[in-house]
Amino acid sequence: MERVMSVEERIRRAEAIYEKRKQGENRPITKVSINNQKKDLKLLKKMIIQILICMTIYFGIYMIYNNKYVFSEDFIKKANEILSYDTNFKEIYENAKNQIQSWISMINNDEKIQEENNNNGQEGIGGAEENIETENTVENQVTEISQEEKDIQDVKNTTTFIKPVEGVISSQYGRRDTATGSVPKNHTGTDIAAVTGTKIKSSTEGEVVLVSEEGDYGKHLKVQIGEVSIIYAHCNQIYVKQGENVVQGQEIAEVGSTGNSTGPHLHFEIRISERTVNPQLILEL
Repeated sequence: MERVMSVEERIRRAEAIYEKRKQGENRPITKVSINNQKKDLKLLKKMIIQILICMTIYFGIYMIYNNKYVFSEDFIKKANEILSYDTNFKEIYENAKNQIQSWISMINNDEKIQEENNNNGQEGIGGAEENIETENTVENQVTEISQEEKDIQDVKNTTTFIKPVEGVISSQYGRRDTATGSVPKNHTGTDIAAVTGTKIKSSTEGEVVLVSEEGDYGKHLKVQIGEVSIIYAHCNQIYVKQGENVVQGQEIAEVGSTGNSTGPHLHFEIRISERTVNPQLILEL
């Protein structure tokens, strides 16, 4: 005979079934976080970028250390040579200004002479005397120019020249506006800037008539050929001795900054009968 359940038992049974169903609904379910996936992707991209940057830096360092030219002796020498240049822009400006003023003065003198010649017939004895004085002044100017041209031509006829050292002209021949009082305003040669220790070649053949360390020239030597003499000054070291004969192109000294010098360079000076001439009118420096 089937047992009849009481009301209390039915209620307890219903509550048990309800509790089981409730527990079944609350079972943990594994969920995938989209935000965590996004963070992982960002970290991955960041890591890839860092790896690429490190590879680029390594590749750059590898290329530099394996490039023979960047750290070659020639490259370093050229870099030091450029850094040693002492370009005086004020001096260049003054030289250009003086040259222009000289041209203007010559043009004005030519116009004045032409005007005086046109009025010569209308002037009296006083005008004639003035013309004579002007002609004498012009003749003296022509004589001075002719002497300089003659000296240059005589030097060229005496011997041939080669460039004594590779470098840049840092100070030209003639008048200059110097920054310090110790540097002479009348420059008797041409300065060629170069790195200390650069070899100096004899521009001509000849006899070494002087090797000295005295005076503003510092360590310097003089090579004589006939009436022409060549001075190499501010040397760091001199290879030849007084009385020795040298040939053109022979290494005779090193560039330095001895004596009254503002930086490493060669003071290259040419004389004929002890009159200086502009070296840049004799050869290409």
